[in-house]
Amino acid sequence: MTQLSDFTSLRVGGPAKNFVEVSNEAQIIAAIEAAGDSPILIMGGGTNMLVSDSGFDGTVIRISNDQIESEVDACSGATLTIGAGQNWDEFVATTISRGFAGLETLSGIPGTVGAAPIQNIGAYGHEVSEFITRVRTYDRAEKKVRTFTNSECEFSYRSSHFKKEKDRFVILDVAFQLRQGEISTPITYAELAGALGIEVGEKASVAQTRAATLALRARKGMLLSNEDHDSWSAGSFFTNPIISAEVAATLPTDAPRWVQADGRVKTSAAWLMEHAGVHKGDSVSGARISTKHVLALTNSGTATADDIASLAKEAREKVKSVFGITLEAEVNLVGINLQ
Repeated sequence: MTQLSDFTSLRVGGPAKNFVEVSNEAQIIAAIEAAGDSPILIMGGGTNMLVSDSGFDGTVIRISNDQIESEVDACSGATLTIGAGQNWDEFVATTISRGFAGLETLSGIPGTVGAAPIQNIGAYGHEVSEFITRVRTYDRAEKKVRTFTNSECEFSYRSSHFKKEKDRFVILDVAFQLRQGEISTPITYAELAGALGIEVGEKASVAQTRAATLALRARKGMLLSNEDHDSWSAGSFFTNPIISAEVAATLPTDAPRWVQADGRVKTSAAWLMEHAGVHKGDSVSGARISTKHVLALTNSGTATADDIASLAKEAREKVKSVFGITLEAEVNLVGINLQ
């Protein structure tokens, strides 16, 4: 049996009962239909999942369709249609080299294009939903191809219609609208502005913005490296909690606060962890909190999925005990429950 640890960035995960690799739309649909009503697990880069040591008792479909189609207009910019299996950061690099702007602050995020709308990935002041025009999917329930407009995707912070209806829709390709240009939109994230040597609200070249973004992610251990075990992670393990204004008022005055349109408040998961007694370098057997960033749970080389889950549970319990806030996993938990 295929060991899923060979295909995940955390390098953990047991065997798949069935494992299929597909490289085009027809193969994707055929593999889904062949699985029938049995469980399926869609895998791209394997960078946003924690798979149990017992593996997956169903069909794992690893998607690698990476076609790129483009329509460029001097006035409206470019519409790019990208296969779900395309490596996300390679796609971002391609857009910049072709003279398009918009995705530069999303540089370095691991994974594939197909995973981007499901999680509504985001970083340094931007989310991918700002640039998506439509998402084509295969609907397992209705057994047909369905296309979703941006509004129909129901994007929200690290969520979407596809995440809410888990296992129903398989992303086939994603269309993006990008503008032509070599200058970024105003940089709204203070840390990135500082790295660029500019003030918040000023602009920079998209190439410089990408370079600065990659450097920041590298310093936080958020760029995958075969040589650096401290980067053997699934990126940020927890999402930043969005809490009521009443709960936010109970936090210490120095806790980060970002007021949302509905009056709720987003705060920092990393800040909560650090102030609840979770430290960089904390470990459970082979699982370790990154020495570079507290939100990255890593495999130091000998971790099992149970080790990583135990470390995550410890962090959640500390935050819950101190602040009364329950952190939610950003990674896709396969056969694992943190309760």
